[in-house]
Amino acid sequence: MVKAIIIDDEKHCLETLSILLKESCPQVQLLELCRSAKEGLAAIEKYQPDLVFLDIEMPVMNGFELLEQFTEIPFAIIFTTSYDQYAIKAIHFSALEYLLKPVDPTELQQAVKEVEEKRHLPLAEQFQLLLKKIHGISNGFNKIAVPTAEGFELVAADNVLYLEANDNYTHLLLKDKPKIIACRTLKDMEEQIQDFTFFLRVHNSYMVNLNEVTKYVRGEGGYLVMSDGSSVNVSRSRKDTLLKFF
Repeated sequence: MVKAIIIDDEKHCLETLSILLKESCPQVQLLELCRSAKEGLAAIEKYQPDLVFLDIEMPVMNGFELLEQFTEIPFAIIFTTSYDQYAIKAIHFSALEYLLKPVDPTELQQAVKEVEEKRHLPLAEQFQLLLKKIHGISNGFNKIAVPTAEGFELVAADNVLYLEANDNYTHLLLKDKPKIIACRTLKDMEEQIQDFTFFLRVHNSYMVNLNEVTKYVRGEGGYLVMSDGSSVNVSRSRKDTLLKFF
């Protein structure tokens, strides 16, 4: 069983998510419904949950401010939010889980499944990434939080040669060690790293680090030669965008 609590200031959201969990995720033992961050902090201390469903937008203390009360986060988190582009961008950047309201039962099942399968608490660095992003602080932090089957790896963005799609996974080809397999689609990874402006999607299956391109070879779409000698195809539809950078 996964011990969980829900923190959300909207009563109907608490009740709806509670019902969905009972219907769609019977492996989740719901311990308490909390109407404020203050109640949530007390419930976390009391129950030591495995998982917290955390609303972002709450009065007095929002979800991010609640997390700042912890030196280390001893539980998995699934954020719940109405569409907030800036907050979602920050969550993507730190490779954490979230659900959009109104919550879809299938997406809920998938999010809970991912939490169960990982069995690893998020890295402290992920929360540093998240909170810095929310507060608009960069501090020169240039790492990507890559979700893997074992947990997460933090990879220097400029160490990535290119990203390659492989069904629901993405291979990150690195300069100094074997590739890393991310448990995310290439589209998800593209959203996560969009602030690193030296990455460019050049094909449905590839996204490259422009700083590591050594040659462009013409063709219908053509292809790129990377600094390690490998080749990356360029699609015809993305060729013009690529050439603008050169």
